[in-house]
Amino acid sequence: MKSVAWLVLLAVITGAQAGEEESTPCDNVETDQQTFACAAFNKQTAERELNAAYDDLIQRIGDQYADAADKAKGLTAHLEAAQKLWMQLRDADCKVETYAEKPGSKAFEAAWNTCVAQRSDDRSEYLQSIGQQ
Repeated sequence: MKSVAWLVLLAVITGAQAGEEESTPCDNVETDQQTFACAAFNKQTAERELNAAYDDLIQRIGDQYADAADKAKGLTAHLEAAQKLWMQLRDADCKVETYAEKPGSKAFEAAWNTCVAQRSDDRSEYLQSIGQQ
């Protein structure tokens, strides 16, 4: 149950960061069920932002190498390979982080979702930094 306690803390922090934005499942987290819903919401949001960061980077590559299609194609291929490897590493790291939880349990799902969300947020920031001038 230690992991549930830190998940509640994470949910409270995340909910506080949401500020005056629209209501989310991470607002006023008080129960385990709300914690689980918040973790799932955070994972979905982080994955959506990761996909947007990836798509934006592909667009930046196309724009920056508009006159060099071969370079754009080569860099895009490297990015695709790196993204696949990163996903494997993310999943392996999250397996380590969630090892103590029983697979299929709510605690496992919340811990997994939190791990994926954190890793995806980090990756989004990295992808956003590439090719910025």
